[in-house]
Amino acid sequence: MIELLLVAEQFIDDGALDRAEHLYAQVAEADPRNAIAVVGLARVALARGDRERALAEARRALVIDPEEVAAQRLIAHLQFAAAGTQAEARAEAQLQAEAEAAFAAEGARASGTRPDAMGPDQDQDSGPVEA
Repeated sequence: MIELLLVAEQFIDDGALDRAEHLYAQVAEADPRNAIAVVGLARVALARGDRERALAEARRALVIDPEEVAAQRLIAHLQFAAAGTQAEARAEAQLQAEAEAAFAAEGARASGTRPDAMGPDQDQDSGPVEA
């Protein structure tokens, strides 16, 4: 079995993900308690960009062997990356809001009005509101 795992590892390094996945699956099927093979499946999923499957496989490896360091590290990596992605999304939303506010303020300056100084009978986008 170890030979298959080593060959699968080389396939990952070479970018032959289908072949690596096939070998890892073969080992996992032959030995359902082989957490290393399941971590290999997680690594293949991650290499393909399938973070959800990678996380699921890494968690499955920890069920098999709670002390599997590679699974622990992969989960930590995925959780850190997810937190970074969420933080980036929040920062991007903040930048977008600031850009929209600056655009509105620039438009108001160009038209000679202040958006915060408009009366109740005016619509910021179109001027006076008709009744």
